[in-house]
Amino acid sequence: MAKVVVMPKLGLTMTEGTLSAWKKKEGDAVKEGEALFEVETDKLTNTIEAPATGVLRRIIVAEGRTVPCLEPVAVIAAADEDISGLTGTAQAAPAAAEPVQAPAAAAAVRAPGERLIASPAAKKLAKELGIDIALVRGTGPKGRVTEEDVKNYKPAAPAAEQEESGTKASPLAAKIAADIGLDLNEVGSSGRVLAEDILKYLEGTRERAAEAAREEIVAMSGMRKAIAKNMLNSHMTSPTVTFNLSVDMSAMKHYREQLKGQDIKVSYTDLLVKFVARALTEFPLLNCSVEDNKIIYKHYVNMGVAVALDNGLVVPNVTDADKKSLTEISAELKELAKLAREGGLPMEKLRGGTFTITNLGMYGIESFSPIINQPEVAILGVTTMEDRAVVRNGEIVIRPMMTLSLTADHRVADGSVAASFLQRIKCLLENPALMLA
Repeated sequence: MAKVVVMPKLGLTMTEGTLSAWKKKEGDAVKEGEALFEVETDKLTNTIEAPATGVLRRIIVAEGRTVPCLEPVAVIAAADEDISGLTGTAQAAPAAAEPVQAPAAAAAVRAPGERLIASPAAKKLAKELGIDIALVRGTGPKGRVTEEDVKNYKPAAPAAEQEESGTKASPLAAKIAADIGLDLNEVGSSGRVLAEDILKYLEGTRERAAEAAREEIVAMSGMRKAIAKNMLNSHMTSPTVTFNLSVDMSAMKHYREQLKGQDIKVSYTDLLVKFVARALTEFPLLNCSVEDNKIIYKHYVNMGVAVALDNGLVVPNVTDADKKSLTEISAELKELAKLAREGGLPMEKLRGGTFTITNLGMYGIESFSPIINQPEVAILGVTTMEDRAVVRNGEIVIRPMMTLSLTADHRVADGSVAASFLQRIKCLLENPALMLA
């Protein structure tokens, strides 16, 4: 029995998804549980499996389109099954379909040597209709040829018809125009169109294309739109202040080396999650949220750690970080980072955070003002560790220093509270033995 495949709802807050890639083409056999397509949401990319076994008879939603949850995206059915009632169109042999006539003939669609980009469905339909897809003008992202472009394709008028319409051309010019699908009316010659007129026209087309290439308009991905929305919402919601404090990391470097000597390999981010989680248990106002003029205290620490991706960032949470050992935190962070970069983070790991750490130290950043991850009330920015000249006991010495940048929501955390919290983190980092107290 035919099966309508829909855009899945992957979370309570998900309302739409972007179909970023099809894993199968129309006409391909599919098995239940096999990868069918990829969906990009505001937080991650998920691979969706086929809900039934059969043939991918119809792709309803093209790659790159964003559609509401539960809207049909494809039909899986037996090879000879009538699916006209599911797609809303009369079933007919594709070869017999009449292409819709476009209002004007297509001009040269791409410069010589320019790469052709076309969807699998468009290539299949063009082959069935006997159309050279290289002559079809693409209307999709970056000139991608879609199935609709193939349906709407209208071949350039033969030279004889063009002469009847008022455009005369030399035999060579007519042949060139026919070969490249060029409408001679677009050449703009006041007299008989010659081959050199076409060459000049194509040269101008290349120059215009090169000029247009200086700027490019690209639609935001689902993740980028979500990041933009969340950052704007945070900026509008929280009156923030950022506090910067330098920390001498000498003791932490020594502590890390001692752990390494015991074959316990942890990163500075792992250590910061452990130490900051301890500090948060002592400063509940930095581990709360605000809702309807009420402060919601969290008696647990779900530590979010920002993970940079190629197309944005996500903030998975180490749940109950205040109760976990350093090795447990380290193992969980490695797994979360791996899942994030593979697009396989479960939604529950992206919700329920109480505090966030974002580390830009690997980029040499010395100070910055991180934006709070709502509905949290604070975020800690970590910067580069570098050797600096500092004064100790009246003498100038070199120490590995790191600046911590804390952004706090002034609605609940006054300056003295935020400063005291940052001082407590500094004290723990400079005196790791206090973690045993």
